[in-house]
Order: sequence, then structure tokens, then C-alpha cells
Amino acid sequence: MSTSRSPLLRDSTNIAILERLGADPRVSITELARTVGMSGPAVRERVQRLEEAGVIRGTRLDLDPALLGYPIAVMVRIRPMPGQLPKIIDLARASPRVVECHRITGEDCFILKMQLESLAVLDTALDAFLAYGQTTTSIIQSSPVPPRPLPLTNGAAPL
Repeated sequence: MSTSRSPLLRDSTNIAILERLGADPRVSITELARTVGMSGPAVRERVQRLEEAGVIRGTRLDLDPALLGYPIAVMVRIRPMPGQLPKIIDLARASPRVVECHRITGEDCFILKMQLESLAVLDTALDAFLAYGQTTTSIIQSSPVPPRPLPLTNGAAPL
């Protein structure tokens, strides 16, 4: 994992390509080339370099969990019992309801995001993790800031 900004982001054309892809990852190379004022092959080569460097890690399909039958979102903090970290990781990976799992600092070691069919399944979903540690659960009411791309320039406006 790199800890410094990629040199590819010093190029304004690469930034323009990433901004356009961020707005619409399905944009065609032809349209992308038109946007940045370059030929299709040149843009394709730049996109490939950005992928090879790991700047572009892939594209994602954004599905509505409620329309798929998972309208309830919860965040679960887990404080493992001694020696149980690997088991929690394995369980999180194996659970289709867990859509995110992060190792965190502090008293808790993990925070999970789960999508549930209903509140009725919450107990069952949590019970599996309770065998390995203590859980604290928060139901997500709304998401006023949905997932969004990071700023691409160093001049991101401070809060």
C-alpha cells in the first residue's frame, strides 16, 4: 500500500480523466477522449497506466440494498475476546450480510457495516459474532454524505 501521492496525479490531463471517470465510470473512451481533447488510443493508454499504477483499482456497481431486499443498514463495533481476531475476520468474510469490515484503533478492533432484510434478523446476525467478542450496534437512519470520490488535487478546500 502506497503512502504517497502518485506522480501520475501531477498531470492535469490524468486528473481530468479521473474526474470524468468519477462522474461516470461507464463513459466510453471516445467520449473521454473528447472531454480531455486527446485521441482515443492516447486516453486508453493513460487509463491503462493509471490502472497499472493502482490509482484506478476498478469500477463498482452501485446497487440499492433496499430494492434487493436489504433495507436495514447497521454499523457494528466489535471488541474481540483474547485470541479471537482471526475468527472475527473469517466470519465477516463468510457473512454475505457484511458489506464492509474495517480494523480500527481504540477499545473496539473492528467496525462492520451490515445490510439486513429486517430488524428481525439482527439478533441472528449478531449472535454469530458474540461467540468471539462484544458487539455494539447502531442502526443507520440516513446517509447525508453518500460514498463519493476523494479530491484529486492537493488544493482541496479545508472545512
